Amino acid sequence: MAGEKTKGKSKSGGKGTGAGPGGGSRQMTVTVKTAKRRKLSSTLWLQRQLNDPYVYEAKRLGYRSRAAFKIIQLDDRFHLLRPGVRVVDLGAAPGGWTQVAVQRVKAGQPKGGTVVGMDILEWDPIAGATVLQGDFLADDAPDRLKEALGGPADVVLSDMAAPTTGHPSTDHLRIIALVEVALHFAMEVLTPGGAFVAKVFQGGTEKTLLDQLKKNFTTVRHAKPPASRSDSAETYVVATGFRGQTEEQPQNT
Repeated sequence: MAGEKTKGKSKSGGKGTGAGPGGGSRQMTVTVKTAKRRKLSSTLWLQRQLNDPYVYEAKRLGYRSRAAFKIIQLDDRFHLLRPGVRVVDLGAAPGGWTQVAVQRVKAGQPKGGTVVGMDILEWDPIAGATVLQGDFLADDAPDRLKEALGGPADVVLSDMAAPTTGHPSTDHLRIIALVEVALHFAMEVLTPGGAFVAKVFQGGTEKTLLDQLKKNFTTVRHAKPPASRSDSAETYVVATGFRGQTEEQPQNT
């Protein structure tokens, strides 16, 4: 691009850092000079992207986003995505989580699982998955997901996030509201023993939401995967061992 330059220099000792998730590849520290027409914040974001080992590894492995490593790390810890299970991925675009789910449940293979993703944004098809575009908050969204799923879900994933305002309390309330809607859907479609994973901000879930999770799941924990940037307020609530629908909950259709 006109007006900007990048410089690459090796890390200390001139050896590959091994810092990337895959290791073994030489990483270069890239310094981006601020262009006259670009804000400093944009320059810092670009420099962070260029030096992020997860960005590099995502490109190398064909994942659509570095976020793929978040669900990989959560799954390695909690063992959510097993061959043959049904998975719903909410807030799925551009598709990194969906790609990982397809691989791990062996969707599209004999006796493999099922993966259905939805996002309000347009996103490209993924082999082995059903890709839906639509607003999850729309009245018809749950029925569209259930129809594509073809049966009860074993795992409901939600990486949904409302646009941030820069006001921590407001942003926290917005994302909690999304988690509440996702949880309501999860309790409609999950099979007993199923799992629910949702993004929240640090500080965890509101007490009423946490109480609801504990009432309906045997285990509820918060986890921040290593791929989640240290300066990000995001963390994830992981609820496992769904107790099954109660009389208070709507029946799955």
